[in-house]
Amino acid sequence: MQIGSLIAVYFVVWWLTFVAVLPIGSHSHHETGAEIVAGSDPGAPVRPRLVMKALITTALAAALTALLLWGLSNETLQAYWNR
Repeated sequence: MQIGSLIAVYFVVWWLTFVAVLPIGSHSHHETGAEIVAGSDPGAPVRPRLVMKALITTALAAALTALLLWGLSNETLQAYWNR
């Protein structure tokens, strides 16, 4: 696989993983009973921890991309798919 294709696959996998990881561990102002500032959404997270979630996403996306590339290059799986 060419480097451009690899980057494109990683980019798509990263964003899909980020969307999946984003709600994990989030608690809204309404759920925690915290004070809701006027004009803010009560469903907004108290502590979004976006940096931690981005790091987790990066690790998961790298593992999923590696697994995908392994699956695409594995001769046994190719023989199974081409039956």
